[in-house]
Amino acid sequence: MQGIIEKIVFVNENNSYTVARFRPAGQKELITIIGNLASVSCGESLEISGEWENSQFGRQFKVEKYSFLIPTTCEAIEKYLGSGLIKGIGPHLAKNLVNKFKEKTLEIIENKIELLKRVNGIGENRVKIIAEAWVEQREIKNIMLFLQGHGISTNYSFRIFKTYGKETITVLKKNPYRLTQDIAGIGFKIADKIALKLGILSDSPLRIEAGILFILNEFVGEGHVYYPKADLELKVKKIIGGDSQTIETAIQNLIRQNILSIQITDKQERLYLSPFLVAEKNIAGKIKTLLFDPPDYTAKEIDKLIDKISQKEKILLDPIQKEAIQKSFLNKITVITGGPGTGKTTITNVIVKLAKFKKKRIGLASPTGRAAKQLEKATGEAAKTIHRLLDFNPGKGTFSQNSLNPLDFDIVLIDEASMIDLLLMNALIEAIPNYSHLILIGDIDQLPSVNAGTVLSDIINSAAVNCVRLKKIFRQSQESLIITNAHLINEGKLPLIKNNPGESLKDFYFIEHSQPSEILNAILHLVGERIPKRFKFNPVDDIQILTPMHKGEIGVENLNLKLQELLNPAGEIFRKGGKEFKLKDKVMQTRNNYNKEIYNGDIGRITAINTQDQTISVDFNGRELLYDKFELDDLSLAYAISVHKSQGSEYKCVIIPLSTQHYIMLQKNMLYTAISRGKELVIIVGSKEALSIAVRNDKLKQRYSNLKNFIQEKTD
Repeated sequence: MQGIIEKIVFVNENNSYTVARFRPAGQKELITIIGNLASVSCGESLEISGEWENSQFGRQFKVEKYSFLIPTTCEAIEKYLGSGLIKGIGPHLAKNLVNKFKEKTLEIIENKIELLKRVNGIGENRVKIIAEAWVEQREIKNIMLFLQGHGISTNYSFRIFKTYGKETITVLKKNPYRLTQDIAGIGFKIADKIALKLGILSDSPLRIEAGILFILNEFVGEGHVYYPKADLELKVKKIIGGDSQTIETAIQNLIRQNILSIQITDKQERLYLSPFLVAEKNIAGKIKTLLFDPPDYTAKEIDKLIDKISQKEKILLDPIQKEAIQKSFLNKITVITGGPGTGKTTITNVIVKLAKFKKKRIGLASPTGRAAKQLEKATGEAAKTIHRLLDFNPGKGTFSQNSLNPLDFDIVLIDEASMIDLLLMNALIEAIPNYSHLILIGDIDQLPSVNAGTVLSDIINSAAVNCVRLKKIFRQSQESLIITNAHLINEGKLPLIKNNPGESLKDFYFIEHSQPSEILNAILHLVGERIPKRFKFNPVDDIQILTPMHKGEIGVENLNLKLQELLNPAGEIFRKGGKEFKLKDKVMQTRNNYNKEIYNGDIGRITAINTQDQTISVDFNGRELLYDKFELDDLSLAYAISVHKSQGSEYKCVIIPLSTQHYIMLQKNMLYTAISRGKELVIIVGSKEALSIAVRNDKLKQRYSNLKNFIQEKTD
């Protein structure tokens, strides 16, 4: 049967299962076709074979085989070109092209594209765009069919093509295991499936080595800096196969190539991806250097300056705050840690003012763009992300500011330091000159960094670095139930709660529901009606849902779909595979993009959708960025986000769903972090049982890290 795809109803990006409306040649009525239809798009002509079947959705044609056809009729060509498949051609231009060139339209685009200039509205630039898109689409089609013929989903296929371009097939035939290193989200199983189809043997050294690296990278993704060698070998046997000798040979070969490193401590063999062992040793070495470097000031001099500035600025400092400021100037490296309301912002402000008074150059930075903006707002001084501070070069993957070209600051102050992972800390500390002071300010009780390492806690727990712990909640903060309850939870105590947001103007509430469906409905009602009406908050810009899980009825994915439907029902739609974005949607960047200078967790709003050019424009706090179809995997809806993604951010209103369905993620530091994100209003919606589990679960997942021990080692 031949015909045209009129509409894509549904696509499962994991296996390319597709539901589409199909118009058989010579017929007016549409039929529903289903099946694994890789890379099909609206307007494309197909020849399909299969069989009819009856289902709860009616009569459907189940496609078993299909092939692409070149559209031959004017109607088919117009639908094909007007589908948005070819960048630069939309429905209106497709109609004009077909009116001009009739059945020869595609032939002209293929062989005589300059003739397109004869069509009104097409100039030299548009011809160039269409020509590039036409060639790209042809290459994509061939590569997509190759990839999806080897079991790779449409979603990943686009990302692979974006990475390797027209060399995709050549690269994968040479070493398909590169996918596990180069493409985020592709695991060993997918790469292995391709490899085995291409004839790579199950006991091939290439396969065993790739498996070891994949598993070790998985451990790094869980936050580990290294992994015990014996445990790693057991995991390799279970997932990859192979005997002990084969695995040992592969490990030794990777060590010889300096891809892996081994460290023996307390008779335990620890396997590292080499950059992580280098980072731990570098950080420890630089910290020791800073510890033994003499101070620039005397205690008496600093005390006088603190008194002078606090009087001038009318700032009343507590003794512990004074101590934190003193240590920051009397030591080359200092850690200041404390929860919300304990005076970290006041301390930061006085340090900045004191530095300016002494005409000292001070650099302010945070791990994320959002945290940097808050630091800038709090101090009135310019603040950057650590990547921008160190002048990251995305093309080379290196920092311009390093040990050979250090930062030109007398003081470097890092806020939200609990978010710094091991490799970023290594890059930062390498660029700190020995004469400079490094001040790390953060909340050690929050969730650890998303990436590998427990840097701030390792530095504190080494007991080698001067650390000031802020515990006192200041009077103004004591009036906030958000801050009071955050500290109660951190102490393992249940929060003080109100049951109804309408009871008073207090800022913390608990609404009890036990079933996920009840929690979902309550959140939708709060966001859609109660909170905007009672507190005058914008439901999109001011309210943020923070949930512990991604899956389930009250997980990130489902909450976003329901909130999009509630808050942005009529926006112009842009579809890519299983994703659906609308104009004005609230979206989040899901990985660091150093070329765009946008980072994992940054939130913006969609300001424009161009279906003809297949692009989306997103406004991130006044910076408008353009995303093409290959970059859309880096965006997700952000009406609801995970607690981990919220680190370094503040929101006027935070709503936290808590259910025993989230049992595995119900931890004290998760709940503490979530509550700490709210500035003016926090509402927990869930069961008291789930709340109690979270408050009492203080068992942190162990991360393998050796930084503390390296810092404690005596220098020869």
